[in-house]
Order: sequence, then structure tokens, then C-alpha cells
Amino acid sequence: MFVIPSLILFSAFSFFPIMNAFYESFFNRNLLSLRPPRFVGWDNYTYLFRSKDFWLSVQNTLIFTLGTFLPLLVFSLILAVFIMSISRFRRFFQMAFYSPAVLSSVVAALIWLLIFDPRGLANQGMNALLGTAGINYNWLSTTGMLRLSTIIVYFWKYIGYFTVIFVSGIGSIPDTLGEAALIDGANRWTLFWHVTFPLLKPTTMLVSIMTMIQCLKTFSTQYMFTSAGAPTRPINVITLNIYNTAIKDYRIGRATAMSILLFVVMFVFTWLQLRVSRTEDVSYT
Repeated sequence: MFVIPSLILFSAFSFFPIMNAFYESFFNRNLLSLRPPRFVGWDNYTYLFRSKDFWLSVQNTLIFTLGTFLPLLVFSLILAVFIMSISRFRRFFQMAFYSPAVLSSVVAALIWLLIFDPRGLANQGMNALLGTAGINYNWLSTTGMLRLSTIIVYFWKYIGYFTVIFVSGIGSIPDTLGEAALIDGANRWTLFWHVTFPLLKPTTMLVSIMTMIQCLKTFSTQYMFTSAGAPTRPINVITLNIYNTAIKDYRIGRATAMSILLFVVMFVFTWLQLRVSRTEDVSYT
């Protein structure tokens, strides 16, 4: 009885739109046409599987996800361990790392557009670091640098968010376990690898699932970069392809079919992650 209001809200704003998108994916609907939608069955899906543009967006999404997922997971854990290892300025570092997460994705992309400008801080920093002068590293024009730029923006925005989650996970581990390990002769590395890290399995699983979902549904950074004049092809991820197909090409059926495929991929990855690592195996006793 107590969860009925939550179930109603979930059904209205999550479950129903998913089912409606699945239903719409079987129709050929033009956004600006007054004609009724035409039922085409699985044609939208078969078209996508034959479309080179769709598979390019899948490739771009995988490149972005692989380039962002592991660095976010590893470095957020390292920063969390660093924060928990110090006694002073702990809250300051948490706030400093977390502050980019409160910005909207559009604002974050705009900030980095200024940084990646040919006269911006990115080129100035690289020139100072490498001892060069006046070289433009083409952050927003060449394929490799453009993909790297989107990864940097996402890493900068979300590293603090996941760091705070790891900090909470480490803080929930009883201090007595670490003290007992140190008394038994364990060093700091042994303490982390054999005590702290295994007990962080639920937190690590939560962060990995959230990171994977965030990477797969990335949109704002790529949209802002292409709107500013960057080439679309290297960063045409699935969500950007969905937007262009629906809003620019007016093909709602194909766009919803891509949305359903993306939803299935995210669901499968989440299920596999939960299957591989079961959080109920962790205990503090």
C-alpha cells in the first residue's frame, strides 16, 4: 500500500513512455505530416541494422564509453581513498571535486568550448607543457582530438560525483576492521587491497552501473560541440543520432526504434554487471 504512489508515478513517467516508444517504433510517422502514421512492423529495426550511419553512431558510442568508463571508475576510487586518508580539509576536497557535477551539461560544454578554442587555455597549456609556441592542437576539428575532448568534458564533470559516492562507501566500512588488520601487521596497501576494496563491492557495482548508463546516454556535450561547428561524424553518438533523426529528419518511428535498442543495450549491460558481481556476498563479519 505504501509503495502504490511511487508505482503510479513510475508507471506514468517511466513505464508508459517506454511502452509507448516501443509501440511507435512499429510505425512510419512524420513529425510534420498530418497523415495518420502507417504501420510498418519491424521495418524501422531492419533499416537501422542495414544503416551505416546507425552503426557509426554505435561505434562512436562504444569509443566514448570505453574511453570514459574505466578512467571515471579508477580515478574516482583513487581520489576517494586519498580524501579518506587525510584528516584535514576533507570536506573542502569533497566540495571542490563535486562542484562541476552541479553544473548542467550544457554549461559544462560551453565552458570547455572556450577552453578548447584555438586561443583558449587548452592550447596554451599544451604549448607551455611541451615547450612549443603558437601550435593549435585542433581540439574541436580532428577526429581523435574531438573524441578526446568529449571524454575530457565528461570526466571533469562526473569525477567528483562518483568520488563522493566512493567516499560514502569507504566511510560505511567499520573502522575496527582496518584497525584489526593494522594490528595484525598489514600495511596500507594490504589493508586497501584485502579489506577496503572487497568491502566496497556494492559501491563499486553502483558506480559502475551509473557510469555505464551515463556514458551510453551522453548527449549534451556532443550536441553543443557540433552546434558550435565541430564535425558531427566523429562524435555522432546514438543519442545525437536519435535527436537528428527525430527533430531534423522528422522520422519519429526510426528515432524511437533507436531509443528502444539503446534501452535494451543499457538493460543488458546492467543485468550483466549485477550478474557478475552479487552485492549480497559482502558482509562485515
